[in-house]
Amino acid sequence: MKTIIITGGHKLKGEVFISGAKNAALPILAAGLLCEGRHRISNVPLLADVTTLGKILQNMGVMFERQNNEILIDTFGLKNPEAPYDLVKTMRASVLVLGPLMARMGKARVSLPGGCAIGARPINLHLMGLEKLGASVEIKHGYVLAKAKKLRGAHIHFDTVTVTGTENIMMAAVLAKGETVLENAAREPEVVDLSSALSQMGARITGAGTDVIRIQGVENLQPMNYSVMPDRIETGTFVIAAAITNGSVKINNCDPSHLDAVLAKVTESGAEIMTDLHLRTIYVNGTRKIKPVDIKTLEYPGFPTDMQAQFMSLMSLAEGTSVINETIFENRFTHVAELRRMGADIQTEGRSAIVKGVSKLSAAPVMATDLRASASLILAGLAAEGQTVISRIYHLDRGYENIEQKLSALGADIKRI
Repeated sequence: MKTIIITGGHKLKGEVFISGAKNAALPILAAGLLCEGRHRISNVPLLADVTTLGKILQNMGVMFERQNNEILIDTFGLKNPEAPYDLVKTMRASVLVLGPLMARMGKARVSLPGGCAIGARPINLHLMGLEKLGASVEIKHGYVLAKAKKLRGAHIHFDTVTVTGTENIMMAAVLAKGETVLENAAREPEVVDLSSALSQMGARITGAGTDVIRIQGVENLQPMNYSVMPDRIETGTFVIAAAITNGSVKINNCDPSHLDAVLAKVTESGAEIMTDLHLRTIYVNGTRKIKPVDIKTLEYPGFPTDMQAQFMSLMSLAEGTSVINETIFENRFTHVAELRRMGADIQTEGRSAIVKGVSKLSAAPVMATDLRASASLILAGLAAEGQTVISRIYHLDRGYENIEQKLSALGADIKRI
């Protein structure tokens, strides 16, 4: 079992380059299923989830070839519209093949997804959307079985905001006959990036980035040559890494406009932040005196749930008490027990965490419980006194590309064993 060992107390200094966004790359790669031909997708991060999706596509007969951070997909050989359990079980986003398979082949057999254990995250809204488009859907033996002769446009209202649900139904609707309207759609930048990729393929989509998306179905699409947006969660993680170590870091190849809520809260905590939208950079100067700040996770453009654990690590060293409210997932405080092992003073009450800042954290052996919890423990380890050993780091490789190398280049004492 691999572990990460961090000797804390080093101020981070220097420059770091942000990788492509995992949560944008996965749906864009799945969108390659929508038409026959050879797709080229660049700025794709080297992550376990991307590799898993590649295996799922290859199992369908698709050629999937990686050349550094570029992926070539040839869907000419697509013949098997199935995503089996042994490949899907580790990654919830694998359900994103459902929409494009239905649009292209009119049938799909996709295992119910797995992934991080941070909440129920049911796919009922995906299935509702497909049924509205005219598909017959049933669940048998742990698989979603869907089929339709021809999908037809529909008016679909999501009861709750769902990012992957919005993306899945967008992809299904681009080849459906007539107009599809998605209400209460997710507004995340990753949804906008998928819309841009689909538009490059010839799809007719308006409203991406708002809560109403309109899709005019087209007869066919063409292969894409597309570059994935930078990862806003990796960007936010490095912003907090600079702040929690009282460091000075320039973050390159990022989009500051995607992180308004996070940057506002980190600034409120005392760090100095400057952004340059044109140069796609963020400059972060930390402070020795971290101020307590309350946050509440919300759908975009609110504070992202994927940054909650990292921000909690920062607040554990604040001079005062902060309250963190998690409104998106019901089981996303699994990192609290591990931060307590490092000396953090955190109490949870339902979906709220009361964080009383301490003067220092102490290194300890800890265990990563999910992807973002892994990042929060690394951040805590960077600031803690002594040597922190983090186990079960396979979660980390699902969402962060070369994080140890990037942190080492900034002066962190971190290594993987």
